[in-house]
Amino acid sequence: MHSLLRSAGVVSFFTLLSRILGFARDVVIARGFGAGMGADAFIVALKLPNFLRRLFAEGAFSTAFVPVFSDYMVREDRQETHDAVKAVFSMLLVTLTLLVLACQLLMPWLIFLLAPGFSDNPEKIQLTIDLTRITFPYILFIALVALAGGILNSHNRFAIPAATPMLLNISLIGCAVFLAPHLQEPTTGLAIGVFLGGVTQLALQWPALKQIGMGFQWRWDPRHPAIKRILQLMGPSVLGVSVAQINLLFDLFLASWLPQGSISYLYYADRLVEFPLGLVGIAMATAILPALSARAAAGDIDGLHEQLNTGLRFTLMLNLPATAALILLREPLISFLFERGAFTAEATRMAAQALLAYGVGLTFYSLIKVTAPAFYALKDTRTPVRIAIFAMISNMVLNLILMGPLQHAGLALATSLSALLNAGLLLFMLHKKTGFVPLPGFWVMCVKTILATIVMAALLTIMVPYLENDALSLTSRSLLLTGVIIAAAFMYFATAWLLGIPEVKLIQTIVTRRKKIL
Repeated sequence: MHSLLRSAGVVSFFTLLSRILGFARDVVIARGFGAGMGADAFIVALKLPNFLRRLFAEGAFSTAFVPVFSDYMVREDRQETHDAVKAVFSMLLVTLTLLVLACQLLMPWLIFLLAPGFSDNPEKIQLTIDLTRITFPYILFIALVALAGGILNSHNRFAIPAATPMLLNISLIGCAVFLAPHLQEPTTGLAIGVFLGGVTQLALQWPALKQIGMGFQWRWDPRHPAIKRILQLMGPSVLGVSVAQINLLFDLFLASWLPQGSISYLYYADRLVEFPLGLVGIAMATAILPALSARAAAGDIDGLHEQLNTGLRFTLMLNLPATAALILLREPLISFLFERGAFTAEATRMAAQALLAYGVGLTFYSLIKVTAPAFYALKDTRTPVRIAIFAMISNMVLNLILMGPLQHAGLALATSLSALLNAGLLLFMLHKKTGFVPLPGFWVMCVKTILATIVMAALLTIMVPYLENDALSLTSRSLLLTGVIIAAAFMYFATAWLLGIPEVKLIQTIVTRRKKIL
C-alpha cells in the first residue's frame, strides 16, 4: 500500500504543479481571447490532436504497452527488453509520421466533419483549419513521450513522466504572452505553443531513458513479438478509448450548432474538473497500472484485489469532497480565474452551468480511471470496450435529449450520467470476472467520507455569498477564496480524522515520516 501511495503521491504532486500552470495558461487565454471565434477555433484545433493522443498515445497504447513491457522485465533479459523497445519505437515513429502527413492533406474535410456548425462562417472554419495544421504534429511527439513514460513508469520512475506535461503549459503561456500579440492572427501563437510543447516534452524524457539504458534507437522489425502482442491488446483498447473520445467529439459536433461561445464554456468548465481528476483519478491510475500488471503477471489475484481496493478507497475519499467543493464554488472559481479582459460575467455564468453538470460526474470519471486498469493488467481489453460502447450510445442519446432544454449544460450532464453507467458496469463485470468485492471496512469508510463531506459542504454553503460580493477587489477575493478553500479542506480532513478514516491517518503518517527524514 505504501509503495502505491508513494508512486501516486509523486504523480499527484507534479500533476498539481502542471494543473496550476494549466490554470495560469487558461487565465492568459481567457483574458486575451475570451469565448469568441478565435477561442472556439483554437479549442477545436487542440481537440483533434488530443483525440489521437488519447487514442494512440496515452490511452490505448499505454494500456497495451505497460503490461507487455512488464512481462519482458519479469524475464530479466535486458537485451531482449531493449530490442522490444527499439522495435516498438521504430514502428510508432513511421506509423505516426505517415498519419501526420495524410491528415495535413485531408485537414479541410476533417474540420468540416468535426465542427460542421462552423461552415456558416468561412473565416472561422478557415482559421480552424490553419490552426489545426500547426497543432497536429503534436500527436507524433506526444506518442513518443507516452512510450518513454511507460518505460520509465515500469521502472518505478514516475517523477519525470509526471512533470513532463508542465512543459506544454509553459510553452503555451510563453507563446500567448510574447509571440501572439505580434502576429497578424494572434491565435496562431497558441497553435505554435502546442507544437513547441510536444518537442520540449520529448526532449525532457530522452536523457532519462538513456540513463536507464533504454534510449530510443532504430530497429525496423515489424514482426517483432512485442509489436504483435501490443497490437492484439490495442485492437479492443483503441476501440475502448476511442469510445470516450468519440463522445467528446460528438459533444463538439453538437456544440458547434449551439450559440457562439458554447464550445469555450464547455472547455473552461472541463479544465476545472480536470484539476481534481488529474490529482486523484489519473495519478492513481498511472501508479496502479504497473502495480496491477505485476500482480497479474505473477498470478496473484488476491494481491491485485488488494491494490485495487486501496485505489478505490483513496479515490472515493478524495473525490467526494472535491465534487462537493467544485459544485458549490463553481461561480466564484470561474469568476476569479477567468473573468477579466475578453471573458465577461455572462461567460462566467454560462461556464458555471457546464461546471455544475460536469462536476456531478467527477467521482465516476475517477472510478473509471482506477477500475479499467484492472482489466488491462489481466490483458482483458474486450470487457471495458463493450461497457464503453454501451456508455457511448447512452451518452449520445442523452446528448440529444438534454441539449434542447439545457443547451451546452445538457451535453455536460449527459457526459456525467454516462460516466456513472460506465463505472458501475466496470465494477460489476470485474466482480463477475475475478470475484472482486470491496474488502472489509470499505463501506464504513464510504459512510464516514460522506459525513465528513457534508460537514465541509455546510461550511462552504455559508461562505459562498461572501465570495460572490462584487464589491470586493481582486486581491480581497483571492485571499478570501484561498482562505475558504483551506478552511474547507481542514474541516474535511479534521472531521475524517475524528471519524477514524484509516487513509487520513496513513497520509498523516507518511507526511510525518518525510518531515523526520528531511
